[in-house]
Amino acid sequence: MIKVAFVVQRYGLEVNGGAELECRWTAEHMSKYWDIDILTTCAIDYDTWKDEYKPGKDVINGISIRRFSVDGERDKKFNQFSDIVLNNKNSRNIELEWMRLQGPYSTTLFNYLEEKKEYYDYFIFFTYLYATTFFGLPIVKNKALMVPTAHDEPAIYLKIFDELFDQPVRIIFNSQQEMNFLRRRFKNLREGDIIGVGINCPDHFDGNRFCRKYNIKNDFLLYIGRIDTGKGCKELFDFFLKFKKENKIRTKLVLLGKPQMGIPKSSEIIHLGFVSEQDKFDALDASRFLIMPSFYESLSMVTLEAFFTKTPVLANGRCLVLKDLCRKSNGGLYYTNYAEFSECLNFMLENNEISRKLGSQGAVFAKMNYNWDIIENKYLNSINQLNTQ
Repeated sequence: MIKVAFVVQRYGLEVNGGAELECRWTAEHMSKYWDIDILTTCAIDYDTWKDEYKPGKDVINGISIRRFSVDGERDKKFNQFSDIVLNNKNSRNIELEWMRLQGPYSTTLFNYLEEKKEYYDYFIFFTYLYATTFFGLPIVKNKALMVPTAHDEPAIYLKIFDELFDQPVRIIFNSQQEMNFLRRRFKNLREGDIIGVGINCPDHFDGNRFCRKYNIKNDFLLYIGRIDTGKGCKELFDFFLKFKKENKIRTKLVLLGKPQMGIPKSSEIIHLGFVSEQDKFDALDASRFLIMPSFYESLSMVTLEAFFTKTPVLANGRCLVLKDLCRKSNGGLYYTNYAEFSECLNFMLENNEISRKLGSQGAVFAKMNYNWDIIENKYLNSINQLNTQ
């Protein structure tokens, strides 16, 4: 059994989205084939990188974890500095300083990679954006794979990332659209495979149970994820409240997730905060459809989760990944402005049979392309190709 280290900036049951969740789910499934260690920091909060776990060994869901202290918490002035760097041309030293401050920077983690680079057969680094990958991957580059989880955002255009993307022996893409974008951005991009992630869907979900538990009596649309301007939530709130003023419907908007911005005080918007995985799938089952307003995704696990529950999706068509998922699956509609948002919303609310058909088509697509048997075999084939080179 080969020995594989998964390297990620934070890891824990509290982290329920993004590259960290993709890392955890992939590690748990690939542990059937590989001897896996997670190498990560003691941080939970990506805004501060404060050590909250104790350094040392840990185990979650049967997976071995080694946690390393962060050298220091993120400076409160980082966001201001970041705005300057991302909106101007900079020297390499300025960009490197940006990456060190971006964090999480862990000298003990980097030392461990140096000491143990012969101990592991391969290292898989999740997400290009953080210091754990940027400074860690070059130490073990001859054995390193990277899952960049990249999209078109200001940071990807920093010149220091030309160096990073040239170093792993293989890149694992989440989607065709991510690969296409990265091939445009980096002219001599390394070889790679489009793999993505499977979905951990419970055997049973019950929308009625969710409505009883949270005392929801009206039809509702659902948003799941970090409530943040970067996820398109401000535009979603503006569009939805404008739609409600123009249309006499009783449908509410239910939000599941941690707020990173103010939520409008309106009886039309219900914020339930963080809920359990079972409650999340029950909510998907209860909702008329999921709204995905994000501008930036490399895949979208929550869209796939919606499809697995036969829930249709209304997505931001300016995100090419979401648009592509809707088109390939026939599992949802997409919009690029308020007029299209309003038309799609009215159409899906007024045509329940068609909405259900969209959800069913999404389920067929998701089960054909994102079940774990397929994902596991793609990872095994990717490593096997390296072994035969």
